[in-house]
Amino acid sequence: MITLWHNPRCSKSRKILALIEEAGVTVSLRRYLEDGPTREEIIAARDALGLTAIEMMRTGEKVFKELNLTSDSPEDALIDAMAVHPILIERPIAFTQSRAVIGRPPEAVKALL
Repeated sequence: MITLWHNPRCSKSRKILALIEEAGVTVSLRRYLEDGPTREEIIAARDALGLTAIEMMRTGEKVFKELNLTSDSPEDALIDAMAVHPILIERPIAFTQSRAVIGRPPEAVKALL
C-alpha cells in the first residue's frame, strides 16, 4: 500500500496517482491541504525522504516569503511552518511503510512500486 499526500489540483499529483493505480497498488489518499500533517508526521516524512526540511519545501510560495523564511532558517522553524501552512510542503509525496519519494518527476514513484 502507498499513502499519497495529494492535491487534486496539481497535475503532478494526479499523474503520480494514475501511475500508482495503473500498477495495481492500493493507494490511500490524504488531501494534505485540507488534512494537514502534524509536526511529527512532517518529521517522519522528512526522515523517510532522507532530506532536510528546506529540501521538502515549496520555497516559491508567497507564505514562505511572508514568514521571512530562508534556506538558512532553523530546521525546527521550517517544520513548524509546514505544520501550520501545509501549502509549503512539496507535493506530491508518496509513502510506503519504510520509504518515501517526492513525485517530481511523477515517475519517481516507480521506486516504490
